[in-house]
Amino acid sequence: MAAVELVVGGQAPDFEAEVTDGKKIKLSEILSSGEGVILYFYPRDSTPGCTTQACDFRDNFGTLKEGGWRVIGVSTDSAKSHLKFTEKNELPFELVVDEDAALHEAYGTWREKNMYGKTYMGTLRSTFVIGQNGTLEWVGYGVRAKGHVESLIEELQVS
Repeated sequence: MAAVELVVGGQAPDFEAEVTDGKKIKLSEILSSGEGVILYFYPRDSTPGCTTQACDFRDNFGTLKEGGWRVIGVSTDSAKSHLKFTEKNELPFELVVDEDAALHEAYGTWREKNMYGKTYMGTLRSTFVIGQNGTLEWVGYGVRAKGHVESLIEELQVS
């Protein structure tokens, strides 16, 4: 089955999901509160690339927040893993617990990957910028961990 491919101008799939502290968040409720959402999918807590990316979001969190954006990270890790990752790196944003990859599937980030000749299913590092009206304003599949947040800030023209 081919993965979903979301595009700029399309509607972001609404979702309700559990975050690290066990609370539930719902995309449509966040958007109706007047915030836009930067939803980023990453492979694994506490790995070098994912830590670099999370810390870039952390270091630019104030700028993004002032620009009206709420940052939310998503991986298939457990709440316990997210909590450790959040505390160790002092992350000021929520991490969604998506252990069954349902949110990954909805956004087309659960893909077949290949490493050392072995094929497996995993997360394609991707970011989605969702405007207050639920429209995708920016879509990036296969983004790089390093430098991605800076280029996103330029793209969104927040500073």
